[in-house]
Amino acid sequence: MRLHRLTVTAFGPFRGTEHVDFAALSAAGLFLLHGPTGAGKTSLLDAVCFALYGSVPGARQSPAVSLRSDHADPRTPTEVVLDLTLAGRRLEITRRPEQERPKVRGTGTTRDRARTWLREQDPATGRWRPLSHSHQEAAEELGGLLGMSRDQFCQVVLLPQGDFARFLRAGAEDRAKLLGRLFDTRRFAAAEAHLAERRAGAEREVRAGDEALLAVAHRVRQAAGPWHPPDGPAGEGAGGPGPGEPGLADAVLAAAAQARSAAREHRDTAAAALAAAEAAHTAAQRDHAGAAERARLQQRHHDAARRAAAVEAERPAREAARARLERARAAEAVAPALRLHAAARAEHAAALEAESHSRAALPGEPADAPAGHLAARERAARERLGALTAARRAAAVE
Repeated sequence: MRLHRLTVTAFGPFRGTEHVDFAALSAAGLFLLHGPTGAGKTSLLDAVCFALYGSVPGARQSPAVSLRSDHADPRTPTEVVLDLTLAGRRLEITRRPEQERPKVRGTGTTRDRARTWLREQDPATGRWRPLSHSHQEAAEELGGLLGMSRDQFCQVVLLPQGDFARFLRAGAEDRAKLLGRLFDTRRFAAAEAHLAERRAGAEREVRAGDEALLAVAHRVRQAAGPWHPPDGPAGEGAGGPGPGEPGLADAVLAAAAQARSAAREHRDTAAAALAAAEAAHTAAQRDHAGAAERARLQQRHHDAARRAAAVEAERPAREAARARLERARAAEAVAPALRLHAAARAEHAAALEAESHSRAALPGEPADAPAGHLAARERAARERLGALTAARRAAAVE
């Protein structure tokens, strides 16, 4: 932040308008404000603070204390104009506090509200352009550029009058108290307390972690069995560091490394034994498979022998059945002739019966005559019958 120009009107002890050219004063890099008590040195700093934050430091901001000069013309408004460069930007801040002024018409006074104007100079053209007419917007813009509150600004930039001289004359304890009041070191005390609390918490966490680490080391030793190292970390009678002491982790890691080495040897031995057992198991499986195959073949042989004995015992019955089968096959060849013979016999019997029935109907001698004689007589009868039929037809024609 670099101040260029300050203009105050009817502010504090200044009844009129006063201009302070900081650019000319700070040309050599350093300047001093001096004068008798009541000359207005503090009022200039108050004006700077009022322009930046809209209020003045400490008790001078009390409602009972007015920023307006008691000697100013009632028609002259109280005003502070500050030209400065802030964060590389050329700004001009104009502020008027809430104040009484004479009425334009009639008698008496009226109260004007506080007003704020903020504008910025264009570096290219040198022209001023307005940024805000709002207290809140101007405060947000300036607060972001300043990076500190009014109290911080007053503690760090504006030392209260008389406090610095008192600091030079005070003892060590008084200086510490004064510095604490000037720079509000309560935050640092709070930070120190917070860090101490965090340190205590970290110590508790480290101790808890060490105890958990020791518990893990005990479990490692128990799991290691006969291969655990002869000397372990503290807590096992070895005289090593305890929980929260330096070197505990290294002692536990060393013991764990020995246990790991012994466990690795045990693992390798167990792996070799496992490989031998698996090889023996594989051989036993092959032997079992061979024995099972032999047992299966022996069972098949036993079953075949038993079935062969049963077949041999049934040989006579089978031979008898085979003989019957051959006879049946032989009989099957003459079966059609036998069936024809039976049919012929039946037809012959039927013919004899028909002949007997027919002969019974013949009178006298023909009934006992041979078949040939009867056939000749039939032919003769047929011939006579044919002649008679022809004669009758001829007669009928005539």
